[in-house]
Amino acid sequence: MSLLESISRLFPHEPAMRRRSVMCAGPMGGRSGLHRMSYTEWGEPDNPRVLICVHGLTRNCRDFDYLAAHLGRYYRVICPDVAGRGQSDWLEDKAEYSIPLYAQDMITLIARLNVEQVDWVGTSMGGLIGMAIAAQPRSPIRNLVLNDVGPIIATESLHRIAEYVGKAPVFANLQQAEAYVRAVSATFGPLTDEQWRHLTEHSLRLRQDNTYEMVYDPGIAYAFSMLLADVDLWPYYEAIRARTMAIRGAESDLLRADTHQEMGQRGPKAELVEIAGVGHAPMLMDEHQIGLVGRFLLGAEYA
Repeated sequence: MSLLESISRLFPHEPAMRRRSVMCAGPMGGRSGLHRMSYTEWGEPDNPRVLICVHGLTRNCRDFDYLAAHLGRYYRVICPDVAGRGQSDWLEDKAEYSIPLYAQDMITLIARLNVEQVDWVGTSMGGLIGMAIAAQPRSPIRNLVLNDVGPIIATESLHRIAEYVGKAPVFANLQQAEAYVRAVSATFGPLTDEQWRHLTEHSLRLRQDNTYEMVYDPGIAYAFSMLLADVDLWPYYEAIRARTMAIRGAESDLLRADTHQEMGQRGPKAELVEIAGVGHAPMLMDEHQIGLVGRFLLGAEYA
């Protein structure tokens, strides 16, 4: 039974996942021009309470299927494919892959949703985008979950990620692809076989010769290569006024333990959570991790 079939049986009265897109603008005068950003939508389409979930560097919106299926009972859940990933357009100018452009795209998306406020769950890069928006005056973000990312990004993690980003091989079959995903994503922690298969299947596109490739633009590595030193974003973090939770994988090499602790003391004074047995980053796919997010966002309403 597929994940979506399981969801339909668990929640028979909920609308099915829907695929939408919105047109976004690149930098004025830039080479990429307009680009289409795809997103999935869960829950009642007229629910005014909106949760936006944004994935990591080489990932895509389908990472959040498990979380969205649960929280779609309470929210209209929106999961975008950031430009260059999933079903969203690739940018012609690879130098335009950047947090400012991604944040601009998300503001366009929020305008499309026609809501004044949103809650936000961001994993790694998705958390950086959330921080950039939440730090702005009159930010629409009310509650912010930063999943294994913070205002200091450790150099050793950047170098580890640089070893594989944009360098994925072509795979002869799904078994080869899953072995690769498990290897480069071992820090996600002890996922089930079903979860690994889900992540793999939605990380791939079928080529004309019936082989498979990763569903992201290898060109994202260009802008990432400019970041191979500690990144200090404390001024952004300290400007955040949203209620914030910071999740850390206990073995993370991207969000250091000392930075995580400091996040509870500075700026929004985040509620701190650490997940044992996981590195970078918790995938928010199991009941415990989903419950942490649900209880933070919804309090006693979450069941």
